Amino acid sequence: MDALERLTVAAHAASSDYERDAFSYRSYDQDRNGCDIRNDVLRRDLDDITIRAGTNGCTVQTGLLHDPYTGATIDFERGAATSGDVQIDHVVALANAWATGADTWKSEVLQEFGNDPLNLLAVQGAANQQKGAHDAASWLPDMEDFQCEFVARQVAVKLAYELTVTMEERSAMRDVLSTCPDEPLPTAAETATP
Repeated sequence: MDALERLTVAAHAASSDYERDAFSYRSYDQDRNGCDIRNDVLRRDLDDITIRAGTNGCTVQTGLLHDPYTGATIDFERGAATSGDVQIDHVVALANAWATGADTWKSEVLQEFGNDPLNLLAVQGAANQQKGAHDAASWLPDMEDFQCEFVARQVAVKLAYELTVTMEERSAMRDVLSTCPDEPLPTAAETATP
């Protein structure tokens, strides 16, 4: 709640020139471990994983996701028809970041943000699609028990990257955090990938 009050309130910037590719999602190896960020996050967030042979310990072949957004348990299996069942969500959506300050960033900051584990969660594909680029004023996880952690994560990301919030977004965040005023602010160390 204290961190939320430190965020600057501003209207969204015009986003007609938004380019998702500017964030280099999956094409930039932030931690330089040789694995793309999707597989890093799958290894962090899934249980009972198996790794595809011959991928230097990178590619997750199977695993079990306890989806924080819906509460569903999903058996992940890599494949053209099944990989989309588990997607990696940018907790602060890339389009939202663009409209709240990222449109002025240099390419190095854009790629850091696009691949920052603090802002990434493995979630049910359908829930990720439903969330889209919405902020907390227009979308919250179905799992009420996770809403405080979700909003705290958004606040942590916005604070770390000096992104703004709209009045409506701050009000929605405040409403959620008022039910859990002691919710800790997540840190980069706590959300780091293996």
